[in-house]
Amino acid sequence: MLRPVLLLHRWLGILIGAVMTLWCLSGFVMLYVDYPRLTPAAQLGGLTPLTLSAGQAGTLPDTMMLSAARIEMMAGRPVLRVTPALDPTRTIPQMRVSAGTHDWASGKPVEQVDPQNIHRIATEFGRNSAIAGPPERVARTEMDQWTVQTFRRNAPLYRVDYADAAGTQAYVSGKSGEVVQLTTRFQRFWGWLGAVPHWLYPTILRQDGALWSQVVIWTSLIGCFLTITGLWVGIARLRRRRDGSIGSPYRGLWWWHHMAGLFFGIVTLTWVASGLLSMNPWGLLDSEAMMIQRQRLNGDFAWGDARRAIAALPALPQGSVRLEVVPVAGAVHLVAIDRAGKAQRFDAAGRSAALSEAGLRAALQDGPSIGSIVLLRQEDAYYYGHKASVALPVWRVILADDQATRLYVDPASGRLIRAFDRNGRAFRWLQDGLHRLDFPLLRTRPWWDLIVLPLLAMVTLVCGTGTWMGLSKLRRDLRRVRNRRRRACAVRPLIGETA
Repeated sequence: MLRPVLLLHRWLGILIGAVMTLWCLSGFVMLYVDYPRLTPAAQLGGLTPLTLSAGQAGTLPDTMMLSAARIEMMAGRPVLRVTPALDPTRTIPQMRVSAGTHDWASGKPVEQVDPQNIHRIATEFGRNSAIAGPPERVARTEMDQWTVQTFRRNAPLYRVDYADAAGTQAYVSGKSGEVVQLTTRFQRFWGWLGAVPHWLYPTILRQDGALWSQVVIWTSLIGCFLTITGLWVGIARLRRRRDGSIGSPYRGLWWWHHMAGLFFGIVTLTWVASGLLSMNPWGLLDSEAMMIQRQRLNGDFAWGDARRAIAALPALPQGSVRLEVVPVAGAVHLVAIDRAGKAQRFDAAGRSAALSEAGLRAALQDGPSIGSIVLLRQEDAYYYGHKASVALPVWRVILADDQATRLYVDPASGRLIRAFDRNGRAFRWLQDGLHRLDFPLLRTRPWWDLIVLPLLAMVTLVCGTGTWMGLSKLRRDLRRVRNRRRRACAVRPLIGETA
């Protein structure tokens, strides 16, 4: 039984072991450089201060139900961006609806943004974001490595190359006029060495989401099988020496692979299995807490209510770049946000009003009862930033339902930030905890680095030596086959001469 398992482990290790080695090497990069993306903070930082004149938005009926609405500047004029109310009968991918854009002054929908306005948008974004150079080139682009997630819902897309030393590139949607992606030469270089190989993310594969998901899931499953068989073979191949000690019968590279695999095989299995779970295979860790609780707390609203609240607002706070509609329990509130992300909340009458505990309790009175409400002033096990800070303080609500659902609500805006049911909490520990070793005791750096880097180095040794050994064995076998063929070819003429 051992020999078939050993052979299976050896030959699987050539291909899948190479992929796992690539995961390890790219993992070193991903510890410090993520996939390039335009963060919400960077998007806010690129906006121009909002000038809110008398608006029309005349094409929107007051009875129209919306799930989101915001006003911001685009190419020197205010625009209204609205997202229709979500249809709960549709699947989650079908509910990903892009916001429609309307000119605030005229009320006319913005169907498409011309290249001249794209250039102006890019110029304003670069100036507000302190990009050290003007737009040098603006051109329509197809899907590429950095827009594979966002291209379809934002097409047509324009790429803007800035004349700065950092090689900054921005992508602007010709549909909405929004800047939807931002990269630098540094991020792109390390993205190719980090996130792209680590996530098996080349455009040709990732553009087909279903295919990409299956490739990652099945590669990870085979990786788990490879690691388990390696542990089995490694234990079975231990030998008792003459002095009574137990050790490896191998020498050289084989010894290193055997010993490192025995000591760090569990870590290898943990990382491969948690990477598999990050894909939520077959819906094992499906969580609808965020969608359900967001609908309960913030929900949908009628455009007429939002329009009247905007009209009642006496003036925008100084430096506001965005005005958002954030309903709480059916009551429309407005939130003005500046470039730094500071939010100020107003009720429908235009009065400044942060979300109080009493207001939050009233908003959650329909549905499961409240177990506890606490104003968190520091991170906890579920509300935290791995590499970036999170907004604090925040209301933490634990519901007295069968899921012990946790809600994290921003008191400055009244918006639900995160929600965790039982599956959501399991995902946090099985994926974030095991894959990134993101535990409260290890979160402080540089302690996290001092633990993760040596572990990753040893797992890389396990995967790398296994792949090299498999390739070496394959080369020897191929050489042996070629030599047999040569000898067979040399023998045939001799047989003919003898005859």
